Amino acid sequence: MLKGNKRTLLIGIGNYGRSDDGLGWEFVDVFASHDDLFDVEYRYQLQIEDAELITQYDEVIFVDASQKPLSEGFSWYKCKPAMTAAFTTHKLEPEMVLWLADDLYGRQPTAHVMAIEGNTWELNHGLSDNARDNLVNAIAYFMALINKLEPQEV
Repeated sequence: MLKGNKRTLLIGIGNYGRSDDGLGWEFVDVFASHDDLFDVEYRYQLQIEDAELITQYDEVIFVDASQKPLSEGFSWYKCKPAMTAAFTTHKLEPEMVLWLADDLYGRQPTAHVMAIEGNTWELNHGLSDNARDNLVNAIAYFMALINKLEPQEV
């Protein structure tokens, strides 16, 4: 991960105006100034058009808030392409975007997901205390990856 001259895209998914739903954007904010390592994008949700975008990169990291309890407060895992069924085409999972990139454009970058546990979703600016703690831990984990300490998936 992040070796050599690979082009890496961080996609923060969420919304600052919905409390912990802003976790993806908050995470990406921390790394936005590292333009030597990353390009960054902010999305309210993933859409079909993002399949074309990710084909321009060697590596893509999707960062989003999770409503599921996560044992470490966050989860880091390799994203594998999957044609997922949904009731809408207006919101896609990272696995579906990756599948579309391959199916439509014949290009599939390496992809990972950083999911960060949140618990407050109402209209409000700012993260809950628990979400902020989870964000700090996710950032520390990701920094270890950048520094090539290669921790295990969580």
